[in-house]
Amino acid sequence: MDEIDKKIITLLQQNARTPLKTLAEHVFLSSPAVSARIERLEKENIISGYTARINQTKLGYHITAFINLEIIPAQKEEFYPFIKACPNVLECNCVTGDFSMLIKVAFPDTMILDSFIGRLQKFGRTSTQIVFSTPVENRGVDVTAIDVSQNP
Repeated sequence: MDEIDKKIITLLQQNARTPLKTLAEHVFLSSPAVSARIERLEKENIISGYTARINQTKLGYHITAFINLEIIPAQKEEFYPFIKACPNVLECNCVTGDFSMLIKVAFPDTMILDSFIGRLQKFGRTSTQIVFSTPVENRGVDVTAIDVSQNP
């Protein structure tokens, strides 16, 4: 991955719908050359997909929360299919510390969130934080910090 790849990735993280022509203008290459680079980055799984950012509140999801869950390793076999099947789960991470899972969720109201937490508690102890505001949204990885001389 070179500096041009890094610039393309940065631009796509800012807006995945950036036209090829615009990307090409920013990196001083032709559109076909940029397209080939993007295709290579996708094949190497450096770019693993494209998503749209959604305004959850406009869709009625007024509550975003982070739920910490303490489960024992033996429960993971049952827990993983359960959590993957929950449409309100935005993200689930296995983490270090007092809790083993950190789950990001979105719900229309606290009553439905409370019901979901009740279902989670069959797996173990929980601790929940409700989000008041988000001063920094998901912004992607800073690829400019990568030392290209150390990457094959």
